[in-house]
Amino acid sequence: MDSASLVLQFVTLLVVVDPVGTLPVFYHATARLAPEHHRAFAVRGVIVATCVLLFFLVAGQVLLEALGLRFGSFKIAGGIVLFVFAMTMIFGHSKADDEIDEAEHDPLAGAVFPLAMPSIASPGAMLAVVVLTNNQSSSLVDQAITAGLLLLVMAITLGFLLLAARLKTVLGSTGANVISRVMGIILATIAVDAVINGLEAVGMIALPGAVEAATIAAYPT
Repeated sequence: MDSASLVLQFVTLLVVVDPVGTLPVFYHATARLAPEHHRAFAVRGVIVATCVLLFFLVAGQVLLEALGLRFGSFKIAGGIVLFVFAMTMIFGHSKADDEIDEAEHDPLAGAVFPLAMPSIASPGAMLAVVVLTNNQSSSLVDQAITAGLLLLVMAITLGFLLLAARLKTVLGSTGANVISRVMGIILATIAVDAVINGLEAVGMIALPGAVEAATIAAYPT
C-alpha cells in the first residue's frame, strides 16, 4: 500500500467515524452520570464500536460473496449511501441532533446506544471498512494495515471523548456541528470517487488511466 492510499484510507475512516461529531452525543449521554464514570463510559462505547467495525472489516465481504453479490456493485451502493450520509451531515440534522434524542431514554445504556452505535460505528463507517478491504485487490497485509488505521482512528476518538470536558469549553456543540459539516463535504467527495471506481469495476465505464494501462498491456513495446 503506497503512502497516498494510506492517507486516503485514514482520512476516509476519520471522516466516517467523525470523532468531533460524536462529542455532543457524549455530552448529553453523560449529563446525568457522575464525572468519575465518564471515563469508563467512553472506554466502553469505543470498545463496542471497535468490535462492530472490526467484524465488518473481517466478515463484511464474505457475507456479500455468500449472497452472490459482486463487490463492484456493493462499492457503487456503498458510495451512494456514503454520499447520502454526507448530505445529511452537510444539510440535514447534525449527527448529534437525532442521536441525542435516543440518549434521553436510558442514559446508563448510552455507551452502547447511541454512542457506540450509531454515533461511532455508523452505517457509513460499516460500509467504509468493507469497501476499503476488498479481498480481490487488497492483500492480507493491506487489510491488516487498514485494521491498524481503524484502531488508530478509534484511539483518536477515545482521546476526544476522554478530553470531552476540556473540548466542550473550546468547541461547544455548535463548533462540533460545524466541523461535522465540513467533514461531510470531504466524505461526499470520497463517496463520488467510490461510485466511479465501482462503475469501473463492473465494466460500465473505463477511466483514462485504466484505458492507458489496458493499451500498454495489449501492445507492449
